[in-house]
Amino acid sequence: MPTGPALFYYLSIGWPMSGNAKRYIRETPLEARIAAIVEPVAESLGYDLVRIRITQDNGCTLQIMCEDENGQFTISDCETLHRDLNPVLDLEDPIDREYHLEISSPGVDRPLVRSRDFAAWAGHEAKVELADLIDGRKRFRGEIVGADDETFSIRLPDAPKGEDPVHVLPLSALADAKLVMTDKLLDAARKAQEANPDFDDQDTEIETIYDEADAGDGADSQSN
Repeated sequence: MPTGPALFYYLSIGWPMSGNAKRYIRETPLEARIAAIVEPVAESLGYDLVRIRITQDNGCTLQIMCEDENGQFTISDCETLHRDLNPVLDLEDPIDREYHLEISSPGVDRPLVRSRDFAAWAGHEAKVELADLIDGRKRFRGEIVGADDETFSIRLPDAPKGEDPVHVLPLSALADAKLVMTDKLLDAARKAQEANPDFDDQDTEIETIYDEADAGDGADSQSN
């Protein structure tokens, strides 16, 4: 049963979504089970599940990361999903002990879990881990070149002379991938904030804590 505060990270960099919507990410059996519970609820509200993660923070924390059809997720979206999801989690009771529920947006250095994520962030740097060796390696770090429904491409800065630096990798082999925090990515985040009136004067480091016990009194904000 969820207990304690739910944390919402207010951060949004958006793009129109299209193409292959399947998620490619390594999950534990329990995380996969919870994803199967969360995804229909999120989709009924117009959101897409990005990632489920269970950590030992605060004893046990269930992290749920989502976004809307434009790749955004505001505080209001977090509260909406929390309201509809909480009773479902209470009913299904997938975790056999008390846990903290944390719902957030993907953030600036976001996970890349769908083909459209790689396509949207072409030109930015990413860290990628595969489930199995391909081309003699499982870990890649470099510039995203692009993606289609079955593969994504990454350009490695450390490729040996005479070797093609661009590796085309199957999405089905993906275990974990995320953007790397760079000046270019931060600049894109700032531009997204300027274009998004929901951000007002907040910056990328603002964290809002929503406490279920104080839901009627509003939320407090604090800087990390």
